[in-house]
Amino acid sequence: MKFTCTQIALSKALNIVSKAVSTRTTIPILKGILLTVQDNRLTLAASDLDIGIETSIEVSDAIDGAAVVSAKLFEEIIRRLPAALVNLERDDQNNLNISCLSSDFSIVALPADEFPAIGSIKEEYRIPIRRDSLRDLIKKTTFSASIDDKKGILTGCLFELKKEEIVAVALDGFRMAVAVEQAGEAEGKSMVVPARILNEIAKLLGDSVQEEEIVLLLDDKKMEIRTEETRVISRLMEGDFIKYEDIVPKTYKTRCVLARQEMLASIERASLLAREGKNNLIKVTIADGQMEITSRSEEGNVKEIIACEMEGDELVIGFNSKYIAEALRAVNDEEVVFEMSSSTSPCLVKPVEGNSYMYLILPVRIAAS
Repeated sequence: MKFTCTQIALSKALNIVSKAVSTRTTIPILKGILLTVQDNRLTLAASDLDIGIETSIEVSDAIDGAAVVSAKLFEEIIRRLPAALVNLERDDQNNLNISCLSSDFSIVALPADEFPAIGSIKEEYRIPIRRDSLRDLIKKTTFSASIDDKKGILTGCLFELKKEEIVAVALDGFRMAVAVEQAGEAEGKSMVVPARILNEIAKLLGDSVQEEEIVLLLDDKKMEIRTEETRVISRLMEGDFIKYEDIVPKTYKTRCVLARQEMLASIERASLLAREGKNNLIKVTIADGQMEITSRSEEGNVKEIIACEMEGDELVIGFNSKYIAEALRAVNDEEVVFEMSSSTSPCLVKPVEGNSYMYLILPVRIAAS
């Protein structure tokens, strides 16, 4: 195997595939990146058996072949080389020789036939979706998925494919996030994708994908995201997701419309003291056309007042400040709506118009004063 390419192109490709390299495995081959040269193209692939990423770049002076190299070492070497042409060649002793201007490296390569196949999709469903739409779905939901592996299916994000739209849902038992984006039609199909993998996909969509529209390919076991140069394959999670629509409140007794950025800034200031107490607790009082946010700890206390358009009953309710702040950061609307019924029932956060997102947040019980 032999090829020549620019340091910039190779470093960029490595940044893409390295997101699938396993960091918690005892299998040495999974800590590597597969390099395959064929017809003057270099294909790089990595997999942790849950997610596989494959991307390719053009190369020159190529001799076909394949090798697996240590992902961490190889990426560090290429990243630190000067922005010039890089020559790579595997020798008879299974070493990969790397030269660039005055720098020369030789690193051990592993046999390519031991690397797990990235695989392919049966393509039972093919759904076009805008790159930004998929990235927004992920941004608006995955932070609400559980990070506790013991919670199984709740570590994933539900994708429901409906007529010309995708609904994404994530929840962890204390909060729920729902987002809706337009997409190609695949009505009736649903799947659960690990939130960890979706977050890696979001990074790729933000960093390296140039196409305005990308393609989702699905079968019963896997999901593939395909662009012109890159494909990402993720396993789907097995099991039944919670019937999220059944837990969404249908009525409210208190409704208020607030400036999102103003409320977020107030929450972030109040949380400086909330973090010193238990459960990041903030106390919210809604009355007389304003929302009062307070927090106290042994270190001190804070009070923030925000004007709001209020409708219905006055209310005093407690929240984990982190859950409110993360929901407000996930959206870009100037104003948001809060709907509540009592100090012990869930709070619903949604847009003033439309249904592009919805956040359900359980309150924290506050001691009577």
